[in-house]
Amino acid sequence: MAALGRALRRGGGAGSRLLAVAVSCQSCRSRSGPCPGDGGHGQPPAVPGRARRHAEPGPAAGSQPVPAEGADTKTYLWARYHEMKKLVYDLLPPGVCNLLNPAAIYANNEISLGDVEIYGFDYDYTLAQYSNLLHSMIFNTARDILIEQFKYPEGLGKYDYIPGFAIRGLHYDVQKSLLMKIDAFHYVQLGTAYRGLKPVPDEEVIELYGGTQHIPLYQMSDFYGKGPSLKQFMDIFSLPEMTLLSSVIDYFITHGIEFDQVHLYKDISDAIKDVHVKGVMYKWIEKDMEKYILHGDEIYAVLNRLVNHNKKLFLITNSPFSFVDKGMKHMVGKNWRDLFDMVIVQADKPNFFTDRRKPFRKLDDKGSLQWDKISQLEKGKIYKEDLMLRHGWRTGAIVPELETEIRIINTEQYMHSLTWQQALTGLLERMQMYQDAESKQVLLEWMKERQEIRSLTKNLFNPQFGSIFRTFHNPTYFSRRLVRFSDIYMASISCLLNYDVNFTFYPRRTPLQHEAPLWMDQLCTGCMKTPFLEEMVHIR
Repeated sequence: MAALGRALRRGGGAGSRLLAVAVSCQSCRSRSGPCPGDGGHGQPPAVPGRARRHAEPGPAAGSQPVPAEGADTKTYLWARYHEMKKLVYDLLPPGVCNLLNPAAIYANNEISLGDVEIYGFDYDYTLAQYSNLLHSMIFNTARDILIEQFKYPEGLGKYDYIPGFAIRGLHYDVQKSLLMKIDAFHYVQLGTAYRGLKPVPDEEVIELYGGTQHIPLYQMSDFYGKGPSLKQFMDIFSLPEMTLLSSVIDYFITHGIEFDQVHLYKDISDAIKDVHVKGVMYKWIEKDMEKYILHGDEIYAVLNRLVNHNKKLFLITNSPFSFVDKGMKHMVGKNWRDLFDMVIVQADKPNFFTDRRKPFRKLDDKGSLQWDKISQLEKGKIYKEDLMLRHGWRTGAIVPELETEIRIINTEQYMHSLTWQQALTGLLERMQMYQDAESKQVLLEWMKERQEIRSLTKNLFNPQFGSIFRTFHNPTYFSRRLVRFSDIYMASISCLLNYDVNFTFYPRRTPLQHEAPLWMDQLCTGCMKTPFLEEMVHIR
């Protein structure tokens, strides 16, 4: 996760409240208000042709749907199918889309900006948003390092960066050379596992993991999704790395070249690291900031507004001072440092937040190290190295992909496809009681259609891996971490301009499976999702 920080020190009385906003690095909220057709007060909806359960006394209460007298089951199933399809489209009239605002801030936890006295910002992909052109430059340079310094085959030079191939949050199994999307429960989303640039059949993926889609816990040994052979790519700079990794593997497989998976992964990781550590990327950006830096004009507005409301600001980044200084002068102006109470560069995050061994070092205006012993941090000064902070930080995440994903969610195609998919899922669940040969065939056709719709909605986001926030029905591992580590999230820092500095964000209560009286599929099937108690007696 990248970082725009917001830390909040919770303390009573004269204790200062510290909020640093760590920003960088999800799923969309449902529209508020009652669901169309909701009977109100937690009651089931009134669906045409079906009375509410409390109006059905006697043994028939909650009974399974049955065909009308004289009708065969196949005809009955298709009649229900067409009724529900019409109902779905009646529920979503033209203009129902555009419910989500790409410029909004979304809350995972309740947080009041009025309580925030100190804002902390990361630089890369928080204050400075970069053009996708940078990814091609990183890919090409790392590819050339592999060829020239690591002596990889020259044929790799024919590979170019593929925009949109990978998404953030993917996992890479080093030993199996698999790049894949994993959900919050450690399950691989079938259809999203790639070896090189080609998808791996679902059957092979399941076989590779011992007959299951589940990744064993010993491979995902901590919350960060990392283990001895499993790596997760979380930051935006990892997009060219994933594409290069897939391209090199594709070349080796295509040409029948055997390779050691561990060495290959390490070589590519080191080549990408060289682009950053040796300052190559910094030089590109400094040479043409108009080309590579986006939204620069909005950064000053955000920072100046906070300062005018007596907020204290600090900047913390892993980047060197000279690079940050030039970028901030480009976006904010030559006096940008006047806005900040403290600037910390080359912070070595995330170790910055946990390692007490490295003391602060002061830098002069040119970025050269000074030798003074640091006993206190002064406004307007620049510092390097480490600090230990454990004061209950409140955090916000900058997720640039959020804007694009919301625009897709707001399309009529996505809205209708998802709603019908939910209704069809409920129909499948409810009608699976019919097990004669013709009914089974109908159910198989519905299952096939459901899978086609799922693939269609996935491909709207990314043909290979889908949304960064969801698998078919579960949150992704990326979403799991986002919800765990961020109180709020937004597409860019400029979203703060849409809210009062004292605004309170209230997360919406999203229903758990056992709490939802009216999922869309229940509304459309005219029944509750699970059997009533008297039905379960018959099942047993």
